Amino acid sequence: MFKQLKKFTSALRAPSTEDRELTYLNGSVDRIDLEYRQRQVDCGLFRRGF
Repeated sequence: MFKQLKKFTSALRAPSTEDRELTYLNGSVDRIDLEYRQRQVDCGLFRRGF
């Protein structure tokens, strides 16, 4: 029962900054795109305050 509740609550939570960065990097199509995305992440693309 607790396992089902844990799965339900984890589905409702917003992804963390690290999760969003990893998803963005995993979406690269080649090495050059990956390097470009890594530079964007290193410059703070996902860590800016709004």
